Amino acid sequence: MRIAVTTTGALADYLASVERVGATPMVVAAETHGDVRQWLREVEGIVLTGGADVDPSFYGERPHASYRGASPGKDAFEIEVVHRALEADVPVLAICRGAQVVNVACGGTLVQDIPSDLPRTVPHHVPEPKDGVAHEVTVAPGSRLHQIMGGRGDAPLVLGVNTRHHQAVKHLAPGLTVTATAPDGVIEGIERPASRFCVAVQWHPENFLARGEFLPLFEALIRAASGS
Repeated sequence: MRIAVTTTGALADYLASVERVGATPMVVAAETHGDVRQWLREVEGIVLTGGADVDPSFYGERPHASYRGASPGKDAFEIEVVHRALEADVPVLAICRGAQVVNVACGGTLVQDIPSDLPRTVPHHVPEPKDGVAHEVTVAPGSRLHQIMGGRGDAPLVLGVNTRHHQAVKHLAPGLTVTATAPDGVIEGIERPASRFCVAVQWHPENFLARGEFLPLFEALIRAASGS
């Protein structure tokens, strides 16, 4: 089974996580995989990775002073990946920036800078250690994420997560639901119930590979991709 992984500056843990669950990663980038329809037929699932800020022009805003843009063409490429994947019902696991790309691609907007726009928050940018727990998130009962991570019944599930983001979902796109929030209310998880599998989290589950807490996310992607 082949899983497309969008390119980013720190790929190793993403690739290792995909391999750990028995799939073969295929790294895709705007420069080399511009024809999304063509390569989408060659994979069974997609991992949208973290990275730089999504250009706010894609959701009708001007950039904040803190804006750190991605490489040329990356935003448009990944937004098209989301569109094509949803059209074809290809399973998607979106991580950090990837979650933001999903929301923007579906018509939502972003908080451009959490410290400026939402100053009374828990820390959302704690880069080291990469698998250190920065804060907790509460996962909504009934969500796909709740089920994947072992939630039971109607009881909320609380998870300790790492965090390296200064942006987050602001206005949720139509068709998406919020599945996890931080103690300050910042959205940490979203999903698209109408899709076979479209689950997005704001933290970095790939960094927990050695301990395995979030391996179920990658396992769920593979189950969806295999039709089981």
